[in-house]
Amino acid sequence: MKHYKTFEDIEYDLKRLSLERQIAFEELKGVKGEIKDDLAPYHWMQTVFKYVSKYGWFMLLKKVIR
Repeated sequence: MKHYKTFEDIEYDLKRLSLERQIAFEELKGVKGEIKDDLAPYHWMQTVFKYVSKYGWFMLLKKVIR
């Protein structure tokens, strides 16, 4: 446990902790935005299209070989 000698020390620590809390809250808002963007239908469609095109190329190559 920390022992304070003056009220200025207490105020300094309270201000520092408040700023750290605000920074952490802003970081969480950023992470929330990133997750929201990653789960958007646009990103899902890109992923599906990528795998479908790879499968299509594989099937085309298979027909050419036979």
